[in-house]
Amino acid sequence: MKRFLERAIDLERTHRVGLFVDGPNVLREEFDVDLDDVRAAGERFGTLAITRLYLDEHATPGLIQAGEARGFEVVITSGDVDVRLAIDATELVCEGTFETLVIVSRDTDFKPVVELAGRRGVETVAVAPGLHGRSDALANAANEAVTLGE
Repeated sequence: MKRFLERAIDLERTHRVGLFVDGPNVLREEFDVDLDDVRAAGERFGTLAITRLYLDEHATPGLIQAGEARGFEVVITSGDVDVRLAIDATELVCEGTFETLVIVSRDTDFKPVVELAGRRGVETVAVAPGLHGRSDALANAANEAVTLGE
């Protein structure tokens, strides 16, 4: 029995999480989102294996530095942030990089990624910046929905 419990604790420690943040969609003044809170929301589900903050070319140097200071891999794209995030998340789900996918966004565009992850046995979590910023479709497609600050 002791060996079984030790194995369960080890599995819990090695449960890998992919945390993907839709920066332009979530990091807005009206939501007052703290990147430390975003990171903590992902850590609730296991060990962060991938921690990415996606930004567009209009991101300020201060925002880029804040993301890096909080341990995020900052991905800046001149194209559509949603497309880049969705492609990266889908690729990593298909590679089996993590057991839980956490998407931080208010955008329904990520519903297909969440559905694919679910079909592949990956647990899914939709994190919203606030009740008024939540995509019901994304929250309903995920195994769990979390609102920051609750």
